[in-house]
Amino acid sequence: MSDFDTVTVSGIPDGASILDVREDYEWVAGHAEGALHIPLDQLPARLDELDPDEDLYVICRTGGRSTRAAQWLVGQGYSAVNVAGGMDQWLETGMPLVSDNGLKPVVL
Repeated sequence: MSDFDTVTVSGIPDGASILDVREDYEWVAGHAEGALHIPLDQLPARLDELDPDEDLYVICRTGGRSTRAAQWLVGQGYSAVNVAGGMDQWLETGMPLVSDNGLKPVVL
């Protein structure tokens, strides 16, 4: 039973706020430019970094962690949309990636 929306990567609107809930090593290797990074286990402690009035498109590698994060965020009164397929789909659809390690961006 879900109380949040799910979209594919192609369903993310231009200029949307993307919340990446993957681990630090995954983020460093490759992520969507402009995304906000808060690993799933840090989300409760860092909730004040998010705008409750903004639609958040939550992404992980394949969609499992982002599903849990979106469900939890909605329960906290936030507007969260799960991105099905995650960064794997992001890469497959040719969306741009950036890295924080100076290497060619990859999805781990």
